[in-house]
Formats: sequence, C-alpha cells, structure tokens
Amino acid sequence: MLFESLNIIDPILQALQEEGYTTPTPIQAEAIPIILEGKDLLGCAQTGTGKTAAFAIPILQILSENKVYDKKRKIRSLIVTPTRELAIQIGDSFKAYGRHTGLTNTVIFGGVNQNSQASSLLRGVDIVIATPGRLLDLLNQGHLSLRDVEILVLDEADRMLDMGFIHDVKKILAALPKKKQSLFFSATMPAEIVKLAASILHSPQHVSVTPVSSTVDIIHQYVYFVDKGNKNALLVDVLKDPKIKTALVFTRTKHGADKVVKILAKHRISAEAIHGNKAQNARQRALKNFKAQETRVLVATDIAARGIDVDDLEYVINFEIPNIAETYVHRIGRTGRAGAKGTAFSFCDAEEKEYLRDIEKLISKKIAVVDGHSFPLVDHHPVKVPKQQGRGASGHPAPKSKKVMSTEYWGRKGR
Repeated sequence: MLFESLNIIDPILQALQEEGYTTPTPIQAEAIPIILEGKDLLGCAQTGTGKTAAFAIPILQILSENKVYDKKRKIRSLIVTPTRELAIQIGDSFKAYGRHTGLTNTVIFGGVNQNSQASSLLRGVDIVIATPGRLLDLLNQGHLSLRDVEILVLDEADRMLDMGFIHDVKKILAALPKKKQSLFFSATMPAEIVKLAASILHSPQHVSVTPVSSTVDIIHQYVYFVDKGNKNALLVDVLKDPKIKTALVFTRTKHGADKVVKILAKHRISAEAIHGNKAQNARQRALKNFKAQETRVLVATDIAARGIDVDDLEYVINFEIPNIAETYVHRIGRTGRAGAKGTAFSFCDAEEKEYLRDIEKLISKKIAVVDGHSFPLVDHHPVKVPKQQGRGASGHPAPKSKKVMSTEYWGRKGR
C-alpha cells in the first residue's frame, strides 16, 4: 500500500515524498481513513509505530479542506501530550507534513519563559501542540481560547496518568466544545485510562497495532544475573566494550539515575541523567548531547524516556528490571528502530527474577543468559545445558570469556 491509496491531498503527498515517505505503517494505514471520515478513534499503539503521522496527516487534510477565513486564526486542533520532548517532535511533524498547506502550528510547554508562546497565540494559529500544565496556565491567563477546537488528540494518555496530569486533562476537556472529533492514543490501557477514554470518545473506532511480543523479535536480548550491590561494577565492566559508543540506561527512580551518573563519572565515563526532577532545559540539553554522541551514556527513568527517538541507538541497558512487563518492551523499543540492529542488556538481582519471568511470558521468548562474568549472582547455580552460540553487541559473537546460556533451565530450578 502507498500513501496515494489513502486519498491524501496533493499538498500533503508532496510533503511526504519530500520527507522520503512512500509506504504507510500499519497504524497509519488503519487510522488515517477512519480520521478522514470524521470518526472518533481509540488507538492502542506504542511510540515508534508511526502514530504521530497517523493523526497529523488527516488533521492537516481536514483543516485544509475546510479552511476558515477569519481575520485572526482560531485554534482548530489541539494535541495534548505529556512532555516537552514529545510536543516538540509532534510540532516538527506537523511542520514537515503541512509545509504546503498554509496551516500554522505552535508548541507550548513549561520550563521556559511563556512570552514567546503567548505572542504566537496572540497572532493566531490553527494547531496547538501542548503539555497540560502550560496549556492550563495560558488558558487561565486568557492567552488562548479552546472554543473553536474541531479535533482533539490526547497522546500517550497512560503516561499522562503516570505523571499525574489526569486532573489537568479533565480541566482542559471542560474548556473544549462538546461537539468535536476526539482521537485518543495510549500504549497501555489501565482501568483509569479506559474510563477516561469512555468519557471522551463517542462511538470510537478501535485501532491496535504491533503486539508487544513482536516488537522485540529483532533485538538481541541478554540478561546478567548479578547481586544488587554489584550492579554498578557490572555496568562499568560492560561499558568497557568499545563497540558500545552510546547506551541508554534505565533505572526505576530519579535518585537511582543520579547515583548511576555519579558512579560512571568516577570512572571517567561521560553520562547525564534525564528525569522529572531535571529542568526542561537540562533535559533537552542532555538529550541533544546524547544524540550528538558527546555524552556516551544517558541514564533515564521510564517516564522521562518514553517518546525519545534517537537515531541509530544500538544499546539499551536495564540497570533495574521493571516490575511491569510491558515497560520492558517500551524500554528496549528505544533500539532496533526501523529494522536497525539493537541489543538490550538486563541486570537481574535475586528479587527481580519474578519480574524477568513475567517479561519472558509476555514476549513468549526466553532471554539468553550471559554467564561467567565477573559479578555473578551468589545463588546463581545453573544446571548444565547445551551451550548456545550467543551473539553479542551489534550482532557480533559474544565474548569468549562469557558463556551465553538459555534460561530454559530456570523452569527446572523453580525460579
């Protein structure tokens, strides 16, 4: 299927061709026709599936075909997203796909002076991409009106729940007209998100793409069993591999992320942390340095890292195993994008074995064990099984000093 077959107008098709896009992703192929028909949509899709274009393209088309010729442009579409990074990425997408439509958009978010954002709104704009807190601030100050919004998008709704934005979102919803088209996207569907979606959407069409088990098939995955107190030393040891030019390291907590950065700094490994306690400017700078490979290691919490797209990221390291299996899939999904090679290492201590079992059940796959490393788990006594030829980082054969073994034996050991 090509984009031409989705009845997309020429100005947008031209922009897509200029961006080098010819074939829509599964969510784009499913969602674009539904949105163009004016129907509400409930999309269950992870970051990296192409969902931004799935809503940006039809929104641009609908607004282009029904232009309003008021003296001052009114906000006709509102996209609400949890973080500055995501808002900027979505804004860039609207600019790219809409460059020949004459439509305008602006991005508003907290952590920076609001004057330039308020000025942009004062001049008039067709599409606003916003984080909830700053949007409410500007709304309460009278810098914008949402009375003319025709299309609403709530993106990464589950993450907004995690970050405590649900009350802000409900206040924003109260300022919107009752008659509008609503598009709701979430990577997971916990009960509160299902309830929120039901209160917003009217007879929605459902789109769900990329089952979690299939997103990890192309990524080389390995687990190191290690005592909790030896994780720092193991991380330093793993990063001695010169093939690991950059790595995204996940911790469960903000404090944990900061501690890992300090440890790495002591060993002269350049690292920065990105989490909710960091100022927006500091987070953006850290991400920029990481993308430019000026910083070798970016240490992140789950909430801070979701939605971050880093081209050619080959390594993800789970310093701590997440207690929710789906989170593991989100984490390692930062690598192996668009068919590129990717490797994920996970450090598993005794208390995390249960989490590992849940992950393997979810992805229907046993994760290969790197055995014989310098910091083995004290109670880790594998039974003998046939050796498996592991492939190490970037698809290279695993180091000879480290035996890579299947985790099948854990079923017999009663893990």
